Amino acid sequence: MLRTHTCGELRIKDVQQRVTLTGWVQRQRDKGSLLWIDLRDRYGITQLFLEEGKSAPKLLETARAVGREYVVRVTGIVVERMSKNDKMPTGDIEIKVEEFDILNPSKVPPFTIEENTDGGDDLRMKYRYLDLRRAPVRDSLLLRHQMSQQTRAYMDSLGFIEVETPVLIKSTPEGARDFVVPSRIHHGEFYALPQSPQTFKQLLMVSGFDRYYQIVRCFRDEDLRADRQPEFTQIDCEMAFVTREDILHTFEGLIRHLFKKVKGYDLPALPHMSYADAMKNYGSDKPDTRFGMTFTELNSQTQGKGFQVFDSAELVVGISVPGAAGYTRKQLDELTEFVKRPQVGAKGLVWVRYEESGTLKSSVDKFYDEAALKTWAAACSAKPGDLLLVLAGPTDATRKALSELRLLMGSQLGLRDKNTFSALWVIDFPLFEWDEDAKRFNAMHHPFTSPKHEDLHLLDKDPAKVRANAYDMVINGSEVGGGSIRIHDRPTQQLMFSKLGFTEEEARKQFGFLMEAFEFGAPPHGGIAFGFDRLCAIFGGAESIRDFIAFPKNNAGKDMMIDTPSTISQDQLNELALSIKPAK
Repeated sequence: MLRTHTCGELRIKDVQQRVTLTGWVQRQRDKGSLLWIDLRDRYGITQLFLEEGKSAPKLLETARAVGREYVVRVTGIVVERMSKNDKMPTGDIEIKVEEFDILNPSKVPPFTIEENTDGGDDLRMKYRYLDLRRAPVRDSLLLRHQMSQQTRAYMDSLGFIEVETPVLIKSTPEGARDFVVPSRIHHGEFYALPQSPQTFKQLLMVSGFDRYYQIVRCFRDEDLRADRQPEFTQIDCEMAFVTREDILHTFEGLIRHLFKKVKGYDLPALPHMSYADAMKNYGSDKPDTRFGMTFTELNSQTQGKGFQVFDSAELVVGISVPGAAGYTRKQLDELTEFVKRPQVGAKGLVWVRYEESGTLKSSVDKFYDEAALKTWAAACSAKPGDLLLVLAGPTDATRKALSELRLLMGSQLGLRDKNTFSALWVIDFPLFEWDEDAKRFNAMHHPFTSPKHEDLHLLDKDPAKVRANAYDMVINGSEVGGGSIRIHDRPTQQLMFSKLGFTEEEARKQFGFLMEAFEFGAPPHGGIAFGFDRLCAIFGGAESIRDFIAFPKNNAGKDMMIDTPSTISQDQLNELALSIKPAK
């Protein structure tokens, strides 16, 4: 090794040792008689110093020649610092330099490589190899490393085996768009990159590998956002001869293990909430339960009073915001504008101030006297000092809009602390969701999800009422994992495909291999997949998953560093028998 120690390990106990360090120059401070240099590697920062009249002139000349991000090797004596820095683990010592070698110079970096950088997102993505030198990004990847290590340790302790599944697979019509890969040998035929290893892990259960997992790369050609990338990582798991409760117990154990080992946090046992209750009380199938403000339906308290907006509404629903009665008219107008945004979709907002004096004032005083408003407050369990916010309209759209408003209020009131964790299981999802455009049912999760046994008789008569034997884990309002008990017999799987609009021929072409496998003694089985990047972001207290991925894409799906996607040569296109039409 070119070094005896790293830049993060020397302490006061090492004083008088002669050491050799290597790393990158973080900054240089030249005071004339004294020269200090901060030397950084992935382990930390150590301060170096040289002194006019005591350090060799050639040594000083070399040290003064370095700039930011020069790669250097220094040898010297560990001494106690006169002015200590208690914000650095190495802040009690510094190195009195005796030898100084420049291993490689550096151009001036395009942004400062420090904890708080002046580089924008695109610039940092273009020079990602420089951004990775910054402590916050490095720490995020170290967290990811810990998460993967502890996942493997937990799964191994329970007898799971890690099995790699293919990356070049068959394209399927369900879910998001596939990334497709043309075959050079079989012209006109294509592979797809896996959106998940779903069918392969089910085949492993048929094969007798009753406990499988994989930390696996998956691909979806879909629109991007902060918590979504075209390629992402899942903790993918499957078990045979189990019930839903077995799976919930096993993988609740995984998440609690990760919290304990990685964050030193004892996550409480996870409550179970039905999909129906989640939608009724939170307007979302991934409720943020770090705070209250659950929904109260107010149809009986509000309708029939001559206020047409409420009288004509399918649903009138509100929340009580604790301690917010002091919101100004300007703040209330801003909330009204928020709910009227196209992505929220409400037509307007009704508010009621429950003042500390006990008086109630509202934006609809013309239609409702104080006695009527008190019935609203009582229904919402509001107290003096609270603010009622009420929306009305079609049931699903109104619940969705109020959910967005609830989250906004939680953020404004500081109730969504990233260091507080609230997790739960959401269960009993609908098996199907109706696609109004296509006039057919789609699988809410995927077509291999088993209906609840007690709802099997409804598959033919009333598919919309069939509940899935499915479950999602939600942490702080983010879905971090989801799965189901699977269908494991051919007749039920064929019936499921028919309800989803597959012809027998289409089902056989797409999934014939799986249905045939079910005829060779397929055991009852089920599983789950966790979004590993999203879990890492939650553990790291971040909104975006990008800094937990070494080389992420931007919001347009481009890798700014290697400039991809990009064109390929005409020779490559000819080999694949492809032609590209010019863009309009």
